[in-house]
Amino acid sequence: MTVYFEDIQIGDSAEYAKTITEADILMFAAVSGDDNPVHINQEYAEASMFKTRIAHGMLTAGLISTVVGTRLPGNGTIYLSQSTKFKAPVRLGETVTARVTVTELDPAKKRVKFATQCLVKGNVVLEGESLVIAPSRPA
Repeated sequence: MTVYFEDIQIGDSAEYAKTITEADILMFAAVSGDDNPVHINQEYAEASMFKTRIAHGMLTAGLISTVVGTRLPGNGTIYLSQSTKFKAPVRLGETVTARVTVTELDPAKKRVKFATQCLVKGNVVLEGESLVIAPSRPA
């Protein structure tokens, strides 16, 4: 799916939801090299401040990339920047909804700024901003 820059308006939004699984965490640990035991070792995690294993923060943040790369603007989008504040942990089995909302448009550069959030059961677990170059309608 592609929403061209010319069709995007301030206030437009899109989202993507995913339930975080054991496989997600293990694959993310493998591909990123982040094998922090709070993510992969239940015994270790039980002694942590979280009392159980949690998903990698960047796994959660990666769901924002899913929204901008597949929903709004979608195919052909180029990521320029992302700011992220982690507000709460995500645990195995929780469903994360990643949401982006257009806050600024730069027609000269075809840039779109988004307010970004990830939520679990309506509670914000991540917030920030993204800046992307949106594809332009073919001439």
